Amino acid sequence: MYGAIIGDIVGSRFEFNNIKSKDFDLFTQKCEITDDTIMTLAVADAILKCNGDYTDLSNQAIKSMRGIGKNYPFCGYGNRFFDWIYGATNGPYNSYGNGAAMRISACGWAAYSLEETKEISRKVTEITHNHPEGIEGAEAVASVIYMVGQHGQTKDDIRKYINDHYYNLEFTLDDVRQTYKFDESCQGTVPQAIECFLEANSFEDAIRNAVSLGGDSDTLAAITGSMAGVYWNIPEWMKEKARGYLDDRLTDILDRFMAKYQE
Repeated sequence: MYGAIIGDIVGSRFEFNNIKSKDFDLFTQKCEITDDTIMTLAVADAILKCNGDYTDLSNQAIKSMRGIGKNYPFCGYGNRFFDWIYGATNGPYNSYGNGAAMRISACGWAAYSLEETKEISRKVTEITHNHPEGIEGAEAVASVIYMVGQHGQTKDDIRKYINDHYYNLEFTLDDVRQTYKFDESCQGTVPQAIECFLEANSFEDAIRNAVSLGGDSDTLAAITGSMAGVYWNIPEWMKEKARGYLDDRLTDILDRFMAKYQE
């Protein structure tokens, strides 16, 4: 959870001002939380309220995402998601946007099997992002989190699994960095985020990889951080910095989820 939040905060100031370098300050006064953090914690809230019984998870996710999301109208929602939050759009809208993958962290932590990971990932995704690419992007990220966090699978295991089931990762960050541009789709963000994690040598390095790639920096770094934060221990100072950007409502959800699933 912290990994996604830190990635979002660090990447936030570069979303519309990309930097093709890994040399930058992680936290500044220009950083902020965006919809990535808010929806990550809204999904976590829904999972907490289900308390292990995910029969009604889709409906609970709608309640949590709308109930919490309405408190942050200026956090960067896309136009269609904004309409969904405020009820102008009631059902899913066939989106394959990368918002499906940035909010999915809690599913990989809470599930008891890979199959359950995919099931609950789909339930919290298809309420808005019911396009196959949106469902696939969220499922791929949740699967990595589960496989690393609960089964300790290696980077080689992850690369093979993603190549076999989801995306072609036959590229390096250096291959694409200079030409990579803003892309809000899952298919244009999730493979790159996975590669940012796989090429990294630490949690911080993974976040720097993501920001240096450019594009939709906050979301790319949030997705990368959600996976990297499972593989490496996140430095405590980074967690404390991140907490300083959260209000009491969001901190409460984070602490309750951490206490139940990550400690």
